[in-house]
Amino acid sequence: MWNKKKQLGLKNYLTAFLMLACTLTATAQQYDLLIKGGHVMDPKNEINEVMDIAITGNEVALVEKNIAADLAGQVIDASGLFVCPGLVDIHTHNFYGLDPYGQYSGGYSSIHPDGFTLPYGVTTVVDTGGSGWRNFVQFKEQVIDRVRTRVLAMLNIVGHGMKGSPYEQNLNDMDPKMTALVARQFPEHIVGVKVAHYSGHQWEQIDRLVEAGERAHIPVMVDFGGANPPLSLETLFMEKLRPGDIYTHIFGGGGFGREAIVDKGGNLRPFVKAAQERGIVYDVGHGGSSFAFKHAIPAMEQGLKPNVISTDSHMSSIMSGMKNMNNVMSKFLNMGMNLNEVITASTWTPAQVINRPDLGHLTPGAEADIAILNIREGTFGFTEKTGEGKMMGNQKIENELTILAGKVVWDLNGLTAPLWNE
Repeated sequence: MWNKKKQLGLKNYLTAFLMLACTLTATAQQYDLLIKGGHVMDPKNEINEVMDIAITGNEVALVEKNIAADLAGQVIDASGLFVCPGLVDIHTHNFYGLDPYGQYSGGYSSIHPDGFTLPYGVTTVVDTGGSGWRNFVQFKEQVIDRVRTRVLAMLNIVGHGMKGSPYEQNLNDMDPKMTALVARQFPEHIVGVKVAHYSGHQWEQIDRLVEAGERAHIPVMVDFGGANPPLSLETLFMEKLRPGDIYTHIFGGGGFGREAIVDKGGNLRPFVKAAQERGIVYDVGHGGSSFAFKHAIPAMEQGLKPNVISTDSHMSSIMSGMKNMNNVMSKFLNMGMNLNEVITASTWTPAQVINRPDLGHLTPGAEADIAILNIREGTFGFTEKTGEGKMMGNQKIENELTILAGKVVWDLNGLTAPLWNE
């Protein structure tokens, strides 16, 4: 009897001890993850210095100068690295599928996002024009609902989306009312309307695009297509588009049936800066053949910088001079933008442009989408597209680690892993 009482007392003691130990551990570890010692760049909150970031669940919990390491279940040493919000790429093509005639609308030209976003610190993308009002639901079910990357959309003003020339030239399928109806039906996913690749010397495609944007209260994006002679950029910027609307491929054009923003002598056309001051958003939209150093470098030397850095990623561009978001950002870092400007144009500004102020920053309470970047120094070559113009640079951005909704989803060099023999 005595032994049984003694055993029962010992059991109760051990139980109480374990409960106390668990309570103390839970109290000590207030955060799930702590990023320590990195140079934080959070443009929205005007942070540009070494800070610590604590994460609880899927949210940013705290951003402070020094957060004790023993308060977190896991600590990431980001010393010597730059920590910023997850990158926001507002020009991509992710409506992938097996339709041999679908092109960027359920066809082979688009790409599954995760392998071309998360490894480069991109946590949010906007598919621009792959789907229209007729097939957005297919895009949502086939891609948006099945991938890890946050995929938003700009509907194509063409109901069938970006299926190629016969569809994209069909003015009768450019329905502002139906486009706006679907956009209002899915406000958490649809953030704009786009027109692309239209060839013709009239403005009806632009007028219908802007009407759809007005009906849905969302911005529009213009890929200006082609015309002979080219349609006037000045008319587009100063008369047709509204402040907050987006002109993509800002450093393209010239020789493609559209005007470039610089003339043949490299001089910036006089209305270009005025349009940006008016509120027209200039998007890089690099792509496979929509970016030229002969336009970008003179324009930037004359004081014009893009509002938004984006990739225009698709099967051709990822294999050409564009490559990935970090490569495009690196080009602008080497063309005169400082790192804070590059980060701003890749995070907080695009989030504002698409009216998603919940993205692109590290405010406590925001979803914990984070990129940890390394700025490599050396000698690097950057190309426009395969086999054409090259620019040399001495800095290159490389993404070390990506956190999506509080979870590490990409770790290039094992920042979160112990040595194998420890």
